[in-house]
Amino acid sequence: MKKVVVFSQIDQDVLLKLQQDYQVVVLNPKMGDINEQIRTEVADADAMIGAGRLLNETNLATAQKLKIISTVSVGYDNYDINYLNQRKIWLANTPHVLTETTADLAFSLLLSAARKIPQLDAWIKQGQWKRTVSTKQFGMDVFGKTLGIIGLGHIGAAIARRGFHGFNMNILYHNRREKIEVAEAYNAQYCDLDRLLQQSDFIVVAVDLNQESKALIGSAQFDLMQKHAVFVNISRGSVVDESALIDALQQNKIFAAGLDVYAKEPLQESPLFQLPNVVTAPHIGSATLETRKKMVHLAYQNLIDALEDRQPRYLVNPKFE
Repeated sequence: MKKVVVFSQIDQDVLLKLQQDYQVVVLNPKMGDINEQIRTEVADADAMIGAGRLLNETNLATAQKLKIISTVSVGYDNYDINYLNQRKIWLANTPHVLTETTADLAFSLLLSAARKIPQLDAWIKQGQWKRTVSTKQFGMDVFGKTLGIIGLGHIGAAIARRGFHGFNMNILYHNRREKIEVAEAYNAQYCDLDRLLQQSDFIVVAVDLNQESKALIGSAQFDLMQKHAVFVNISRGSVVDESALIDALQQNKIFAAGLDVYAKEPLQESPLFQLPNVVTAPHIGSATLETRKKMVHLAYQNLIDALEDRQPRYLVNPKFE
């Protein structure tokens, strides 16, 4: 019987389906060092499924017949692709099913930061609402403003659709290449990064993490933004120089920020927590019951395809390049 290692919590229905057909081992951080568990269990495993673990030569070197790692995520920066290619181990992910949910979150962060929703929620609960609000509590309008999107992939396009149709926004975008059909649908203008930063009232980062995008936004980029700009990051924390972002917020170089991702996660201590002009979320881009269920079912199908000698539909490294 083929062996599957489950390296994070997954949907119970999917777990039961796996257990019907395969030998399934579920790793448990409460049972000791998780990497030691991986090294032990992966030695004779055929497949792995889960999310949120660093998987590389350190904990995969013992694998003798591992065919696929099926990640319940779109991003795959936790996985050493070069090493997986070297070992001829497939990596499959779950794109597209979380597009709309993540775009919803992007706009939630944008609106919350623009209108100071978390700040005012705390303010009113502290008993501060004793008279008509003053300019200190004022936010900024969203409707009719300019939205700059860095990365016009599936999620970026869904954000553009919300901005254009829902809020009558002027859309600017920066991407590795022009997306003419998508841009035409939302009257979006392609521009270089500097122009986007200078002209946008709202800036949303929705790029993949790669060598080109790492530390893409730093001090020089924040200096280009308008003082009333709202900056939103839903991509990966490493795309932004976090110390430069903190400085921009502390010095009021920008109006506010909405963040779902960070350089280090889980984030437990940070100057960001002391700033009134930042909205923080704990990496919840895809965190709805409906979307997570779709993701794990897609990850399950990727895994089953590999175990039954079919090429999974969504492979990160189909040719082991």
